[in-house]
Amino acid sequence: MNTPFPPHGVPAAELIHPADLCARRRAQLARLLGPGGIAIVPTAPERARNRDSDFLYRHDSYFYYLSGFTEPHAWLVVAADEQGQAHTTLFCQPKDLEREIWDGIRLGPAAAPAALGVEAALPVTELDTQLPRLLENRRTVWFPFATHSGLETRVDGWLQKVRARVRFGALCPDTQRDLCTLLDEMRLVKDAHEQDVMRRAAAISAQAHIRAMQTSARMMRAGQEVREYHLDAELLHEFRRHGSQCPAYGSIVAAGANACVLHYRADAAPVRNGELVLIDAGCELDGYASDITRTFPANGRFTGPQRTLYELVLASQEAAVAATRAGARFNDPHDATVKVLAQGLLDVGLLDRNKVGGVDDVIANRSYFAFYMHRTGHWLGMDVHDCGSYVEPSEVGQTSERKDPLSGETITNRPSRVLQPGMALTIEPGLYVRPAEGVPEAFWNIGIRIEDDAIVTAEGCELISRDVPVKPDEIEALMRG
Repeated sequence: MNTPFPPHGVPAAELIHPADLCARRRAQLARLLGPGGIAIVPTAPERARNRDSDFLYRHDSYFYYLSGFTEPHAWLVVAADEQGQAHTTLFCQPKDLEREIWDGIRLGPAAAPAALGVEAALPVTELDTQLPRLLENRRTVWFPFATHSGLETRVDGWLQKVRARVRFGALCPDTQRDLCTLLDEMRLVKDAHEQDVMRRAAAISAQAHIRAMQTSARMMRAGQEVREYHLDAELLHEFRRHGSQCPAYGSIVAAGANACVLHYRADAAPVRNGELVLIDAGCELDGYASDITRTFPANGRFTGPQRTLYELVLASQEAAVAATRAGARFNDPHDATVKVLAQGLLDVGLLDRNKVGGVDDVIANRSYFAFYMHRTGHWLGMDVHDCGSYVEPSEVGQTSERKDPLSGETITNRPSRVLQPGMALTIEPGLYVRPAEGVPEAFWNIGIRIEDDAIVTAEGCELISRDVPVKPDEIEALMRG
């Protein structure tokens, strides 16, 4: 990769969303709002951790996508005129020199238009006064449904104030619509700037995985006690060392049997010689997530059963990667994964063909579900499980029903999304073998997942997270180093 890490010494504002990029997004949104449409977008609230301490603040993704602004207590209003042109007002915290001593410098309304490219900026203390005026004579009000507690009630209150002025000729919006439907589609295809940030985030995370692998092997060779939190610390160190603001999600560092718990969190369990370690971890850089999983032998050497299952998972991932390209369906990589895993489970004896039948039977009856119970990927972007419909919008009305062979539930199927260049997704097959009757003991407590981040291209996909090895021989060589 050409620029894996953000350059040191560059002001944060120059690394994060350029103002002209956000302005183009707001202009595109205004055209989608329709003449007389208006969108209201709050950022995320600050959240108390305990007593007088807050959790590390993280902005709302929709708000940041349109503004590039990371301060709390802010709102963005985008209004479309009759020609579809955007008119943007930012509400933000006013300058307060006393509070800034404690909490940090605020941009303030006076500086916001030049810094962020918005037309107007007002103190957030004027929000309830100004919003009814901005809503007056608008046709449709858009805001994100079911994402901000109490937002619907606040919108109702502002509209009540508009209705109070109808005797004076004011018109009140008569339609409320979910802004997520527009922004989800906009965010689904990543532009060149977004792709570059995601590549850098993936490169940082790849180095963190390498550091954790090598630390595990080095400590084992030295006879030192290794615990999950030791490896988690190496991840965090590498994230921050290269400018990542925070982990994109709670890191999974799972040793031995813990790897069979899908959402296990890094804890204090010992990392034992001869066991596998599954690490699912990625950093967030300038508002964009990475998401990488690697499974490796704690001491740097796979056992025979571990390698057998690892190579099966890797083969299933390779099939999924080959199925990921523009024009394919979102479900195609998953179907390719399941086909390889189903055959492999029969071949290694985890499934008894005398009981479950052949590959087609295993797939149809979901017999593989005992060992592989999640999907092969998800959208990736500002959120680690990013927004965007998994159903093809032009085919949403084409439905069919099937009965789930495991639950008996009737499920409505719709055609899955057609992949386009610039979409970003994970490719993450796995196998999780818990002790059970009929399961060969050699495979007990082996949990394996291999996950990479992919950007869809016209020819296939670009795996942006392969700076960390994935082949078993390469992992062993790395850990010997």
